[in-house]
Amino acid sequence: MPRTILHLDLDAFFCAVEELRDPDLRRKPFAVGGQPGERGVVASCSYAARARGVHSAMPMSRALRLCPEMQIVAPHRADYEEKSEQVMAHLRNLAPLVEQISIDEAFLDLSDLRQPALAIARQLQQQILDDLHLPCSVGVASNKLVAKIATEKGKKSTRSAHYPCALTLVPAGTEAEFLAPLPVSMLWGVGPKTENRLAELGIHTIGELASLGETHLAALFGENGREMARHARGLDDRPVETSHETKSISQETTFSRDERDDQKLALTLRALCVEVGRSLRREHLAGVTIKLKLRWPDFTTLTRQTTLPTPTDLDDDIYAAALALLHSVREKGRPVRLIGVGVSNLGAPIRQMQLWGAENEKARKLRLVLDQLQDKYGRGVVKKGK
Repeated sequence: MPRTILHLDLDAFFCAVEELRDPDLRRKPFAVGGQPGERGVVASCSYAARARGVHSAMPMSRALRLCPEMQIVAPHRADYEEKSEQVMAHLRNLAPLVEQISIDEAFLDLSDLRQPALAIARQLQQQILDDLHLPCSVGVASNKLVAKIATEKGKKSTRSAHYPCALTLVPAGTEAEFLAPLPVSMLWGVGPKTENRLAELGIHTIGELASLGETHLAALFGENGREMARHARGLDDRPVETSHETKSISQETTFSRDERDDQKLALTLRALCVEVGRSLRREHLAGVTIKLKLRWPDFTTLTRQTTLPTPTDLDDDIYAAALALLHSVREKGRPVRLIGVGVSNLGAPIRQMQLWGAENEKARKLRLVLDQLQDKYGRGVVKKGK
């Protein structure tokens, strides 16, 4: 029996949340992101702004040239996370198999539900709009690949200055027919380089790609070619996974102006390490590999890493290792455009006193108490003394 997979994508999610905060923004061109003078980029933009050519990841300065009357709204990430959790709770109340793939996207496996999939999709879409006041678009198909593309096609087919709230159903057995006229760029595994190479071969649509056959595509692109051939025919047997293993946790920031002050760089690095440590403890993880990321003003990017003798989830341990890496690769006074820190090779924290040491375990317990206070009363309730 074919499966029934639903893909849900919250429409312009950050903007929808900002409109709940400030109803005056509704139907107006605005973007969520940083200021143009601070190298800001568009994190999300309203559909009124999209109608003027603005899109996500665009430099804010360019977005303002396209739409001078566009308002810029600073992001409120805590609100986005809260609303996302509420949406996911709705989804889990509907089906036991829910795979969240980003803050505003998820897959649901509806195969065991008796009600028709189209009716479930409409009901879910309306429920999220009525209960949470958040618009969303939905795709329903026999697998994850086609369901996601169905959502994307539905959203692109609804061209207006308002939320699309699209709903697209691809009946089982019609997957290849549905995909055939769509551009190859909509297919998973086809990035810009692959798209250009296919264009050189005269291949522009998914149907044209499917006609090449698996053997030919494997000869051209190796194992990725075999996957592309399957996907072009609408085949995808991946299950909806309710959990994913976290492989690394990281934080980074881009400075509004190139930063050359050694003390400010160190303070920024410490703040990033604090966030990484909080995330590790929240997920009950610890890691042994500490990675530093730097980007110079000419956009050259480098990474350096070091391995600790035992896993850690402590801010101070992460900071000490990251600061040592910073000193090893950067000359004093050299300007930095971006700095980041990450922890990988993750696992459960080790609790044995002989490995952690009494002082480390005491520090960790203190950090857990501080985490709880900051979660309840805000990040500024307790600060590290100088």
